[in-house]
Amino acid sequence: MNRGNYKILVVDDEQGFALLISRILGDEGYQVRTMSHPREALAEVDSYHPDLVITDLKMPGMNGVEFMTAVRAQHQETDFIMVTAFASVETAVAAMKLGALDYITKPLKEPEELRRVVLRAFERQRLSAENRALREEVAGDMPPLELVFSGMPAVLEEVSAVAPADTTVILYGETGTGKGLVAGVIHRLSGRRGLMVTINCAAIPENLLESELFGHERGSFTGAVRTKKGKFELADEGTVFLDEIGEMSPSLQAKLLRVLQERRFERVGGLDVIHTSARIIAATNRDLKQLVSQNRFREDLYYRLNVFPVHIPPLRQRRDIIPQLTRYLVERLSRKIGKPISDIPGNTLARLMSHQWPGNVRELENVIEKAVILSRDATLTVPRLHDTAEGGSAGDMRSIEKKAIEEALKKTGGKRKEAADILGISLRSLQYKIKGYGIEA
Repeated sequence: MNRGNYKILVVDDEQGFALLISRILGDEGYQVRTMSHPREALAEVDSYHPDLVITDLKMPGMNGVEFMTAVRAQHQETDFIMVTAFASVETAVAAMKLGALDYITKPLKEPEELRRVVLRAFERQRLSAENRALREEVAGDMPPLELVFSGMPAVLEEVSAVAPADTTVILYGETGTGKGLVAGVIHRLSGRRGLMVTINCAAIPENLLESELFGHERGSFTGAVRTKKGKFELADEGTVFLDEIGEMSPSLQAKLLRVLQERRFERVGGLDVIHTSARIIAATNRDLKQLVSQNRFREDLYYRLNVFPVHIPPLRQRRDIIPQLTRYLVERLSRKIGKPISDIPGNTLARLMSHQWPGNVRELENVIEKAVILSRDATLTVPRLHDTAEGGSAGDMRSIEKKAIEEALKKTGGKRKEAADILGISLRSLQYKIKGYGIEA
């Protein structure tokens, strides 16, 4: 949210005073409308949807408290600032007990008083919107735990053990192996009350990354038109997930080291020391020890991060999960795209299992999404894959398909219907293939 999107409605029967407020706040970049009659203003609220209403307490026909009560019945998130000509504690307290966020006195002695009160209301709603967005981001579309850790029980055991502790965790793995999902599981199992916020250290320029991590004060650099909280403030009592930590610059590495050692920092351009209890989970597809030997990563930071390393294997080392993972992706992407897919041919699964998947699960998801889009009917049609494990011959694919069926039957204790569900094919197709391959039930 920025000031240009922040809507303010001023309701006051003294039009001169309302215009004065409108001019002051308009110069600050806010959207402002004025109304003289509270009952007419009620209709304006329904069409304008203001974030903030500044209303006089004493108005003919309907006082400010009555007006606030009527608006709040339909628009509970709208904030109110009351205007009173009686600069008394009793008046202010009474209005705020009934739901007003703050108050100002009439006549307005200093425009700065109005600016400060409105800025507090603006920052409150902006931070609330950011937190809602962060919570939605964290909630995401998390696959079932058994699917996230399928084919890597040792990783699940490690994650389950370390999650309740405050220990720093670093996740090693190739691009696309699901390090972000594992970080999300650790946070959820930790029981920490705060948010998990994610930042990709490789995707943000160095000069902006410092501000993203630690925040900045208003005016600390060109474009810093307001004070901004960084990830370590937003994730207090939660988790900061630092993806691609190996790409962080040496100067920021030193500042991150201080946070790990002292649990405190300052915003960019600020002097106040801010304390944080956020837990750090880092991830990288690089060999940090090698970067240390090349003087590209601080050795002291490496040892601070490498307290509890978790290694996530690539998809090519756990090919037997590909049928189950494919079925999950097809179901999810079919709903997203609006194209139902009910049949995944066995030869399609064989081709998917024979691929090397240098991009791991992320590459598989991209292939499945394209396949769902291109499929002309309810049968999944996968585009040609160029990189296969054994050259992709028909004999190889038959061998891989047979192995996939055997693994599915073994996993389900010979229950064919459940095995067919895992493979994403019909029971009739499975029975035909079992007979064709000569597989013993």
